[in-house]
Amino acid sequence: MSRINEFKLPDLGEGLTEGEILKWLVAVGDDIELNQPIVEVETAKAAVEIPAKWAGRVVEIHHPEGATVEVGTPIIAIDTDPGGGDLPTPSAASLAAVEVAPAEGAVEPGLIGGPAPGGRTAVLVGYGPKASTAKRRPRKGGEPAEVAAVPAQAVSAPAAPAVAPAPAAPASVAPVERNGRAAPLAKPPVRKLAKDLGIDLSTLVGSGPLGSITRSDVLGAQDRGAAEPAVAADRERRVPVKGVRKLTAENMVSSAFTAPHVTMFLTVDMTRSMEAIERLRALPDWRDVRVSPLLLVAKAVLLAVKRHPMVNSTWAGEEIIVKDYVNLGIAAATERGLIVPNIKDAGRLSLRELADAMTALVQTAKSGKTPPSDMSGGTLTITNVGVFGVDTGTPILPPGESAILAFGAVREMPWVHEGQIQIRQVTQLGMSFDHRIIDGELGSAFLRDVGAFLTDPEATLLAWT
Repeated sequence: MSRINEFKLPDLGEGLTEGEILKWLVAVGDDIELNQPIVEVETAKAAVEIPAKWAGRVVEIHHPEGATVEVGTPIIAIDTDPGGGDLPTPSAASLAAVEVAPAEGAVEPGLIGGPAPGGRTAVLVGYGPKASTAKRRPRKGGEPAEVAAVPAQAVSAPAAPAVAPAPAAPASVAPVERNGRAAPLAKPPVRKLAKDLGIDLSTLVGSGPLGSITRSDVLGAQDRGAAEPAVAADRERRVPVKGVRKLTAENMVSSAFTAPHVTMFLTVDMTRSMEAIERLRALPDWRDVRVSPLLLVAKAVLLAVKRHPMVNSTWAGEEIIVKDYVNLGIAAATERGLIVPNIKDAGRLSLRELADAMTALVQTAKSGKTPPSDMSGGTLTITNVGVFGVDTGTPILPPGESAILAFGAVREMPWVHEGQIQIRQVTQLGMSFDHRIIDGELGSAFLRDVGAFLTDPEATLLAWT
């Protein structure tokens, strides 16, 4: 059994097909332990640390930081027995399989490489000469190039000439034609890098083998382009669309053009909710708990769902799936873009448990460590635009959900209270919903109940539970 194990990029769930290597946590020559984090990878869902499947010593790292790798591709080689001495060298048998067959008569008939009955050449199984014509995998947009197979006898070592011939000039490699012009030679990671940086490969001269373009060539072109004077280019920035940002964009486009959105708005006097928050903060058991207005908004949504279960459902074409559990999504802005992790079965949590779950969710999201499992299976979402000083908005539904609530900033405003104009704590709610499932009456009733709870949480809680 080989000592060298190739660690492949694992499937991180939810049908993800690729990931970007953000940071290697080990280097070649490092001794690692089982389950030790070795690399940080960003997928379309989140950035995650991947642990080692074996203990041993890092022999080779196959992909640099910044490379995008498909699931199932080897990313690192690990020697699982570093104390076992020098690594084994290839065996003589494996070398014999790729050596050129000697001239006829130089090897005893019947031995490997020697003549066999019928004029054939004796070879290892699977390495025999092939008389048919081989075809290379076609390049995109180009025709497959035919490569004539050469029998083993044709490449036998000739007798030594009396005079050494002059070395032949190296043959040039003709690039594949693409759309009427030669396509530059470059590996897929280099092509992706050039695409992300907005660099046209056809304008570069490659320094790699056969004139291929390398990563250094692309980065050098970027540096030269940054140094050249330009009217507008020096005031532009190109941000690659990948990872979380790419998936969010795809989901929003899909949702916007799939579910017919309707948005309703409600202005709410939250003065009593803000007073209740202060009373909670003063309780001995709540002094170390993060309590914010969003906590009461979440509680209001969970109670309103119990009164209007159809809001917590999914359109499935021929049927509507109504869910008796609420995986409550809380939209969170991170450095890598917007993510929506959710609190599983949030309706079963007490107010204190809900507060702790929301605190953990936000802290994990800000650290960039939210696992993909926390961002799947959401049923209903809240987006808190108020933290940015925004009154409200018309949010787009996460795919598969039928409602999303935007919670705006809480402001001191003049408000008619008990027949008099007073300064009150006021906010605005904006609720978007899938009109295939939720009609105007149901949407209005749900939003009204959320507002009623926030207007007087203590009385409403007693009346509804």
